[in-house]
Amino acid sequence: MEIWFQDEARVGQQGTHAYVWAPIGARPLMVRDNRHDSAYIFGAICPSRGVGAAMITPAANTEMMNLHLDEISTQVAPGACAVMLCDRAGWHQHGPNLRLPENIKLLPLPPYSPELNPMENVWNYLRQNKLCSTVWDSYDDIIEACKNAWNWLIADPDRIRSIGTRDWATPVNV
Repeated sequence: MEIWFQDEARVGQQGTHAYVWAPIGARPLMVRDNRHDSAYIFGAICPSRGVGAAMITPAANTEMMNLHLDEISTQVAPGACAVMLCDRAGWHQHGPNLRLPENIKLLPLPPYSPELNPMENVWNYLRQNKLCSTVWDSYDDIIEACKNAWNWLIADPDRIRSIGTRDWATPVNV
């Protein structure tokens, strides 16, 4: 059994600012784009193995979630079953349109509890280190930035373990 965490984040031209060091009383300049193009990163991590799976999509809906679940299922260890913790977004709910691969089971987190999902920390980390204070000229530039940020994250399994490990969600071998 593997424990995975899943969430999605919007990344776009109306981005976020990062905290930066500056002398007391100074207001460092930051760029901010007022256009509205954006993409969504559907991401999931397995901290115990230090791996992740992601997709960059134009929307957040059940169709995109199904594609993401298919991608995650290819990253689950052979013969293992992934218990994937996720929030209660409408496209995460069991129903006729959500297709779960054989090796994935969903475990919804309690409502209004983003602090229980390490993927929220992953998004904050990527925004602080790779996706902030940038003006993208086109939708393709946003996609490229998302791809580079995710690839940077998954290239370092120790970073995934550091951000994503939770004592209460670590499998114990008996």
